[in-house]
Amino acid sequence: MKKGIHPDYKEVTVILSDGSEIKTRSTLDAKEGVYKSEVDSKNHPFYNKDQKIKKKADRIDRFNRRYKKD
Repeated sequence: MKKGIHPDYKEVTVILSDGSEIKTRSTLDAKEGVYKSEVDSKNHPFYNKDQKIKKKADRIDRFNRRYKKD
């Protein structure tokens, strides 16, 4: 590897939204080696069942609008 062109690779502690901590290494320039995550798999709708319920409700509404008898 060429010297002087790569960012520093250092240990970082990631604090998830529920308070749990993960130690990893990163090039992230975090203050004092700590990064606080606001979104993760425990609170993002993509990973929760809420999104699946919304999708199903949208499909039902679309079906009802399309085939509604007047």
